[in-house]
Amino acid sequence: MSIVFSETTRTFHLYNQEISYIMTVLPNGHMGQLYFGKRVHHKEDYSYLYETMPRPMTSYVSEGDTSLSLEHVKQEYGVYGTTDYRRPAIEIKQENGSTICDFRYQGHEIMNGKPELPGLPATYTEDEEEAQTLCLTLQDPLTGAELMLFYTIFARGGILARSARVTNKGTCELHLTTAMSLCMDLPDCDYEWLQFSGAWARERHLKVRRLEQGIQAVDSRRGNSSHEHNPFIVLKRPEAGEFQGEVIGFSLIYSGNFLAQAEVDTHDTTRVLMGIHPMGFDWMLEKGECFQTPEAVMVYSGQGLNGMSQTFHRLYQKRLARGYWRDKARPILNNNWEATYFDFTEERLIEIAGKARDCGVELFVLDDGWFGERNDDHAGLGDWVANPQRLPHGITGLAEQIEELGMKFGLWFEPEMVNKNSDLYRKHPDWILSTPGRSASHGRNQYVLDFSRKEVVDCIYEMMAKILSEAKVSYIKWDMNRSITECYSAALPPERQGEVFHRYILGVYDLYDRLNRNFPQVLFESCASGGGRFDPGILYYAPQGWASDDSDAAERLKIQYGTSFCYPISCIGSHVSVTPNHQVFRNTPLHTRANVAYFGTFGYELDLNKLTEEEQELVKEQIVFMKEYRELLQFGTFYRLVSPFEGNITCWMVVNEEKTEVIVGWYRTLCHVNMPYTRVRLHGLNPDFCYEDQNSKTSYYGDELMNIGLITSDGMSGQVERNTGEYGDFSSRIYVLKAVR
Repeated sequence: MSIVFSETTRTFHLYNQEISYIMTVLPNGHMGQLYFGKRVHHKEDYSYLYETMPRPMTSYVSEGDTSLSLEHVKQEYGVYGTTDYRRPAIEIKQENGSTICDFRYQGHEIMNGKPELPGLPATYTEDEEEAQTLCLTLQDPLTGAELMLFYTIFARGGILARSARVTNKGTCELHLTTAMSLCMDLPDCDYEWLQFSGAWARERHLKVRRLEQGIQAVDSRRGNSSHEHNPFIVLKRPEAGEFQGEVIGFSLIYSGNFLAQAEVDTHDTTRVLMGIHPMGFDWMLEKGECFQTPEAVMVYSGQGLNGMSQTFHRLYQKRLARGYWRDKARPILNNNWEATYFDFTEERLIEIAGKARDCGVELFVLDDGWFGERNDDHAGLGDWVANPQRLPHGITGLAEQIEELGMKFGLWFEPEMVNKNSDLYRKHPDWILSTPGRSASHGRNQYVLDFSRKEVVDCIYEMMAKILSEAKVSYIKWDMNRSITECYSAALPPERQGEVFHRYILGVYDLYDRLNRNFPQVLFESCASGGGRFDPGILYYAPQGWASDDSDAAERLKIQYGTSFCYPISCIGSHVSVTPNHQVFRNTPLHTRANVAYFGTFGYELDLNKLTEEEQELVKEQIVFMKEYRELLQFGTFYRLVSPFEGNITCWMVVNEEKTEVIVGWYRTLCHVNMPYTRVRLHGLNPDFCYEDQNSKTSYYGDELMNIGLITSDGMSGQVERNTGEYGDFSSRIYVLKAVR
């Protein structure tokens, strides 16, 4: 790993064993992009990569000089209006109304390790040898605005983390209206674009199309990263697949409004932008003030999509997630929501928890409805005090009873929201985001608290901290059930209303951070009506997230498959729920519901008392299996093998670091008659190890399983004993293979 600056050519080369990133100072002082991709040898001069030529109808930077037009040069952080007509990485509105900037190279610093981003989530290092960081300093001579571009290259993996910081070092007020975290100009457009889109209950479905001239983008302007689009995109060469070919992944570590965009000009150059969505964004910088963008991460893989995903998994699992739970297997839980909804008493909860304990569950979670006057979704949000009619012994008493059963206790909060029918709203009606003189929209009968205001965040923190200090709460499910409308803060002046969306997210991060620091052993799970804020920003504070409110096993195959392109299995909240499923009313076998949920945090969303004795015995077997293999399932190397977006079969697998244990999940959506023989090729094994199927006791060498494949034809291969009733629709198998050498 190294960052080298060549003084004679004013060129920077960032490289490790896998990648090279090369850029140079252009003749006008701007920063130009030369190369990003597979590692190349270092040398002093890469000037041949800087290409320019006179073109008709082109504007040029300097009078009488046709050697430089920014329209036809790859740049590091493009600015609109100074011969570049593409979408800009930065735009600053100045006192005279102009938005033209001219950021010229002033100097740089190379440091070991990686600096923190104040108030923002970001990747980190635990040892200075893990990474190096380059900080470029540029300045606009007219306004005095200083632009600092940060690049961190990690020692392992094709990873480059990027962000920008703008400081007003002039004498006049500036308005920052665009500030991307990443601008990446690629020399061609021969890519397929992958995005992960959907809606509530069908999040992160894979969508693929070829890049073409024009703009392709996904975004959110909802105040949260959203169910609709994830802040993650992939560009891959058309011939690249899961196991071969060039792939670049772009991920934004942020939880609010975002833009991820690829613009292909008519000369087939591709500009990728990623950062806070510029629509409605206006950050006022007084003299001396600065603005830090969120961090964006680029991952290059020459080993296809799985290679890219595994790099993201390692990075986000070990150097984005933090704290006590980062490296620990997740407890198996039972959540009462789909078992009771709002209809519960303390006695009913103890009854559900008792059966869960008998089956081997480790954590009981009380969901919505325990506080204030919360008998339905019209009241109570904001009043984080236990309802004595439902919980006569309060949260403290209930938690003690759960602990006496031998389990840990977890609790649901929705701290960012309020109902008008609540004591909090009656006391502070101005604490919601709403526009003066206009009606306030609601969602799920609730309103969004103004987390851009410190006093609001402080108030919610005090209520949550009181409960966590007094009661034995080991887990928090943090929900967020609506997007932001009428984004206006009564606490900010008119010229700062463009800051509210971002200040809101900073308030969310602040609340999370305070709770993390003061209650470090509490496991936080993020939830936003399921997957409405499943993003890397939240992963920094909550090491797992509820992937979707849709817990149907067949639907979850696509949701979890799409999620795995960026996010580690240890962060994917996945549970077994009741049938008929409450979202799609489908009946799926109990073993298939578990076989899907194993590849995640694992738990149950039902009242186990209502299962038959046979089903309860199967649940006990499932829990025993998960306890035995959860370290492997959650922290092993994950491979996607067969896509649910391409056919009737889904298959994935995990393998441990020593390549001695393998678990394969195989799923068939619909049953067909008289089907062909089938097999699936495994990956990541030691070709010289002999692996034994723990059910059939059949042995295979690793090279057999990778080159010939694992036979999955019906009746032609064993499966674990608990997978009774395998045949029919929504069938599945789990194969456990262990090296016997």
